[in-house]
Amino acid sequence: MHKLNDSKERWEPATRGWQRCRRRMSSLIMVVSFLAMGMWSIGAAPLFAQAGGTITGQVLFSGKVPPPKEFAFKKFPNPAFCAKNMNKSVDGKIRLLKRVQVAKGGGLQNAIVTVRDLKDETWMKEYTGTKVHSELCEWSDFTGVVVNRGRFIVENHDADPDGQKSAAGIRHNPHAFEVKKPSSLTLFNIGLAKKGDLLDRPIVLRKAEAGSVVRLQCDQHEFMQAWFLPVTNPHFVKVKEDGSFQLADVPSGKHKLAAWHPMAGLLEQEIDVQDGETVMVEFKLKGK
Repeated sequence: MHKLNDSKERWEPATRGWQRCRRRMSSLIMVVSFLAMGMWSIGAAPLFAQAGGTITGQVLFSGKVPPPKEFAFKKFPNPAFCAKNMNKSVDGKIRLLKRVQVAKGGGLQNAIVTVRDLKDETWMKEYTGTKVHSELCEWSDFTGVVVNRGRFIVENHDADPDGQKSAAGIRHNPHAFEVKKPSSLTLFNIGLAKKGDLLDRPIVLRKAEAGSVVRLQCDQHEFMQAWFLPVTNPHFVKVKEDGSFQLADVPSGKHKLAAWHPMAGLLEQEIDVQDGETVMVEFKLKGK
């Protein structure tokens, strides 16, 4: 009995000491954990605050506005259906292709503004595609952007319920070219005979870095024309009807910013973007 009591007397103090040690270690771990979380939060804060800057401005046209290009409906298929388009002469016999449109204040419509010196390969691979459709014998957009090796999607939305041969669809023939003057190269040339027919294919540009653009026309209806600028990052925008634009979340630093219009040309400016700040830019395109 004496030996058992002696053993108990020896172990009880040790056990109480170990328990106190464990409590101290737990408290220390909690303190370290809270400190670590606080330090992480402090270090991470800049990632969520004012990442990138904003570019705002306007694209103006200072040259002489060219007259619309004229096409007689009767020289092309489906003249009665295509004449339902609003862009026509007063008598309804001539299709008018307004290549340059300028707002009252001089703002150039259909211009594209883009940051030219950034290449985001991940974004380019994940690009969902350029989408265009026909509507009353006109492409849905006169200008847009494309990505080299990215998808280009064209869908036929036209059908003439009053036409005996075209009730199922107005035949369009999307023909795309890579254009780098003075030459051009066919990218695809595929007929879409019925409403709902669609082409979806990647386009491969050979001269994108040299400044080529893409022109889309319909071989059935020559007045169906559209133009597209190759881009390499998500920092682009099509201007509003008054020529104004805004680009948000642009990485800080010096960049080459360009304004482009297929009939007015391309103009670049060097700008300096700062996190959380706004840069004002104005472009004046004179035409080619």
